[in-house]
Amino acid sequence: MAEQPRWYVIHTYSSYEAMVKDSLEKLIENNNLQENIFEIKIPTEETLEEKASGKKKIVERKKFPCYVFLKMIYSNDIWYLVTNTRGVTGFVGPQGRPLPLTDEEVARMGLEEVAVEIDFTVGDTVQIVSGPLESFVGVVTSIIEGQQKVMVNVEMFGRKTDVELTFVQVKKVNVASEQEQN
Repeated sequence: MAEQPRWYVIHTYSSYEAMVKDSLEKLIENNNLQENIFEIKIPTEETLEEKASGKKKIVERKKFPCYVFLKMIYSNDIWYLVTNTRGVTGFVGPQGRPLPLTDEEVARMGLEEVAVEIDFTVGDTVQIVSGPLESFVGVVTSIIEGQQKVMVNVEMFGRKTDVELTFVQVKKVNVASEQEQN
C-alpha cells in the first residue's frame, strides 16, 4: 500500500515565500519528484486597506507570513532537498523534523476541503474552539452536511443568537464529565 501524502509546514526567511515556492517547483521538475511532492501553497486572504489619502483598496495578504505548506510523502531525501533550498530555514516540528498537520488543522487553515468526522448531533452542547466566539458554549440547532457547517445557539449579551460555524470550529462538550468536575 502506497503511503498517503500529508501536509507539512516549512519556515522561510521573511518575504521569501514566493521565491521558495518557485525554487521548490523547479526542484520537483528537475528531479522528477511529482510522486513525492504533490502541492505547494502559500495561503492568502483579501483584506480591505485604507490608504492615507482615504482611498480603500483590496489587498491580498499572506495568512501565515514566513511559512510555505507542502503536500508530500515524507522521506529523508525529500527533507534534505527541501531544507537545502535557498530561503528555507527548516521544517516546522520538534528539532526541525517535520510533523504533519492533522486533517482538522488542514481544514481550519483552508489548505483543502477535508471530510471532517463530527461527534455531535442536533441538541448537543458544543464549545467553539476558534474564531471570534472562541470559548463560547452553545447548543447545536442544525447541521448542514454538504457545506460542513453547523448552526449553534449561543448566548451573547444576555440574548440567545444562532451563529453559523464550520465543523472544525466546534467540539462536543461532555456535559456529564463537566458536572462531575464542579
